Amino acid sequence: HWHGFFQHGTNWADGPAFVNQCPIASGHSFLYDFQVPDQAGTFWYHSHLSTQYCDGLRGPFVVYDPNDPQASLYDIDNDDTVITLADWYHVAAKLGPRFPPGSDATLINGLGRSPGTTAADLAVIKVTQGKRYRFRLVSLSCDPNHTFSIDGHTMTIIETDSVNTQPLEVDSIQIFAAQRYSFVLDASQPVDNYWIRANPSFGNTGFAGGINSAILRYDGAPEIEPTTTQTTPTKPLNEVDLHPLTPMAVPGRPEPGGVDKPLNMVFNFNGTNFFINNHSFVPPSVPVLLQILSGAQAAQDLVPEGSVYVLPSNSSIEISFPATANAPGAPHPFHLHGHTFAVVRSAGSSEYNYDNPIFRDVVSTGTPGDNVTIRFETNNPGPWFLHCHIDFHL
Repeated sequence: HWHGFFQHGTNWADGPAFVNQCPIASGHSFLYDFQVPDQAGTFWYHSHLSTQYCDGLRGPFVVYDPNDPQASLYDIDNDDTVITLADWYHVAAKLGPRFPPGSDATLINGLGRSPGTTAADLAVIKVTQGKRYRFRLVSLSCDPNHTFSIDGHTMTIIETDSVNTQPLEVDSIQIFAAQRYSFVLDASQPVDNYWIRANPSFGNTGFAGGINSAILRYDGAPEIEPTTTQTTPTKPLNEVDLHPLTPMAVPGRPEPGGVDKPLNMVFNFNGTNFFINNHSFVPPSVPVLLQILSGAQAAQDLVPEGSVYVLPSNSSIEISFPATANAPGAPHPFHLHGHTFAVVRSAGSSEYNYDNPIFRDVVSTGTPGDNVTIRFETNNPGPWFLHCHIDFHL
C-alpha cells in the first residue's frame, strides 16, 4: 500500500489485499503504475496483508515539491533528514501473541536497543550549526504511538500527513501509527550531542541504557553518547492547533451531522476480534474491487456482509468514532484510503471546528469520552479501506 496517495483513477493500485487486489503470491510480482500529479510531501509504503509490515515490509516515501511554499523556512531537506520510527519484535508477528504487550525495541532509522541489547548501535543524525533542517518524521509503527522530542531543541511543524501546515512550534510530538510530520529544526545550539527520544505508549518505556533513543550530533562534536537531560515539555503538540497552510473548505454545513451522509462507527471487542457496528471485518475470498467489476453494485451484494458502506458520489460525508472502553487498546488511529479528511473534532477536545481544521489521513480516535469526527468529499470513486492502523487490530 502506498500510504497517503489518492490513487485517483488507479484504485486497483492502492494495495490492500482482498479490498483492491489479491495478495502477491510467492515467486510472483505485481507492477504498481500510478500518477501523482497533485500531491507532494511525506508518505510511506507497507504490506497490507495480515501483520506482514510489523516484520519489516515498510519504508518511507517522499515526493518533493519544486515549488514548496515553505521552502524559505529551511536549508536542507534530503535523504538524511527522514526519520522513521518503528516498533521491533524479536518474534515474528504471526508467531507471537495475538496482541503483543509491547515491542522489544523502538527503531529510529532502523537502529535501536532493547533492554537486553544496550550495546547495540544507535542512529546518528548529523547537523551543522547554523543550518535549518526539514526533518520528515514517519511513524512506521504497527501498534504503539510514540512521544518524540529532541533535547535542547524545539520543532516547527510545517506538514501533517502530506498536507502543508501553518508553522507551529512544539517541543514534543505524540505521533500515532502511520502518521507523518515535517518539522523544521534550527541547529542553533552549542556544538554537542543531544538525545533524540521516541518513547512508546506502552511496553519497554523510558530511556535506560539508551533504549527508545537516537543521537543528534553537531559537526565537530565528539563521537560519544549524549549526556543531555530531558526537560518536561511546555509546548506539546495538540492537534487542534494544526491548521492547513492554505485554506481548505470543510465539506458540509457548520453543524454536527450537517452533511449529505453521516456515519457513526460503534467499536466493540469480544475478547478475540474487534467489531464496528456489530460486524467484524473478514477478508472476502474475492477482492471487493473485483466484486464490483463483476457487476455487484448494492451493499448487500458485496462481501464481507456488514463491512461495506456504499456512499453517494460527490457528496459530503461525516464519520464519528466515539471512543469506548469496550474497544481496548485505545487510542485507535484510523486511516482512510484515497482521501484526506478534515478533523472537525479531535481527541481530547469537545469543540467542533468547521472553519480551519487540519486535514490529514490518519487520526487518533482518542480515549473513552472522545468523539473524534472527520469529514471528506466522495470525489474519488472506488472501494477504499477505512481501518484502525494498529496492525494487530485489523
